[in-house]
Amino acid sequence: MSLVSRDKLSSFTTKEKMQYILGKVREGDIVILEEGLDPEEETKLIQSTMTEIDNEEFSGIEIESYPSEESRDSLFKKILGIGKNKKRNRLTVVGPADKLRTVKKKKDIIEALVRIKD
Repeated sequence: MSLVSRDKLSSFTTKEKMQYILGKVREGDIVILEEGLDPEEETKLIQSTMTEIDNEEFSGIEIESYPSEESRDSLFKKILGIGKNKKRNRLTVVGPADKLRTVKKKKDIIEALVRIKD
């Protein structure tokens, strides 16, 4: 399992993020991103995965994210319209589809089942 900090992710371009995450997942790691992927990045990750699926070697990914929240701006910022409509990304979990299964997802919890092969 790899826990990836916001700082490490922010040092990557979008393409590098996709390569890093897919590389880890192909090795069998479950990747937990401190700062979640935005919807465009999730789409790109899924598209990249679809081109690499091989039933014998790589079965794809399982991905779950907490939905973005609107930032909690102060009343002063809201009145001035500063930061309006900004979204804050939240944690994302990515893993091999044959090892990770989402059991339940609620507003503030993701329950997952991890399978270990013998």
